[in-house]
Amino acid sequence: MLNYTIRRLLMLVPVLLGMTIIVFLIIHAIPGDPAEVILGEKASEESKQALRQELKLDEPLYVQYGDFLQKLVSGNLGTSIRTKEAISEEIMPYLAATLELTIVSMAFAVFVGVNAGIISAWKQNSWFDYASMLIALIGVSMPVFWLGLMEQWIFSLKLQWLPSIGRMNPRDPIETVTNLYTIDAMLAGRWDQLWTAVKHLILPGIALGTIPMAIIARMTRSSMLEVLRSDYIRTARSKGMSQFLVIYKHALRNAFIPVLTVIGLQTGMLLGGAVLTETIFAWPGIGRYIFDAIGSRDYPVIQTGILVIAFLFVMINLLVDLLYHAVDPRIRYD
Repeated sequence: MLNYTIRRLLMLVPVLLGMTIIVFLIIHAIPGDPAEVILGEKASEESKQALRQELKLDEPLYVQYGDFLQKLVSGNLGTSIRTKEAISEEIMPYLAATLELTIVSMAFAVFVGVNAGIISAWKQNSWFDYASMLIALIGVSMPVFWLGLMEQWIFSLKLQWLPSIGRMNPRDPIETVTNLYTIDAMLAGRWDQLWTAVKHLILPGIALGTIPMAIIARMTRSSMLEVLRSDYIRTARSKGMSQFLVIYKHALRNAFIPVLTVIGLQTGMLLGGAVLTETIFAWPGIGRYIFDAIGSRDYPVIQTGILVIAFLFVMINLLVDLLYHAVDPRIRYD
């Protein structure tokens, strides 16, 4: 497994290098002049040209790419054109916000989706099977922005149970250590702030996790139906083993490989940032961070943000591949 892990990590280098080239060329094809966006249309041409020289935007593309790559190799992620802040420091709160929301969303999606798929396969052609698969179909088809707005209307506006926007009460800010507000609240011993952070996570977490939940439920049901027809399952039942142990100990473990693949892919997609969800709930995540950077033609932020997302996606796929052996010891990496 160690050799396999090292090979995969080495393969990361050409993948990320290719990603930097693609992203660099695409963002420079975006119409608009960063100098004009920053200074405004009424700024003089001399001022715009001076800013272009300062930001090295007047250099050829290969020179700009070489400069970006040189900084990246040395560990310098660059400086934001808009804020003049180091991107390595500026991006961390946004990345932490997306990570926290992704964990909550996937926890909801995996818990509900896996169990709904298991029970649907166990009670095939029952009312629960039909109802859960109908809900899964609706969940896949439902626009995220509509679900988010309906959640805000019902649970925030009408019932006033949960907050509709943000990560924390602005009147009672949390002392940040990790930028994960739930963790920071526990480190500070502020259980009231922990509850506030959890309440802010519920609505966007459910909205963002609905589609992965539906996909996981359908995949779990399909995989479980195939496993439940196997001979060893009939043997386990004939020995008098309880139905719960047959389902969750024997059948689920053998049916979980394709489900684990889907979970990994969905987690990678959510870590990429959900712009619609983050916009509706005013969630300061990395998707919104990159989206705002595109609007202001902040090339360094766009390049770094997408590169970070690509790195996380590849690392999650590697983790999923390594987990295959833990789920099924028969899988070898040689």
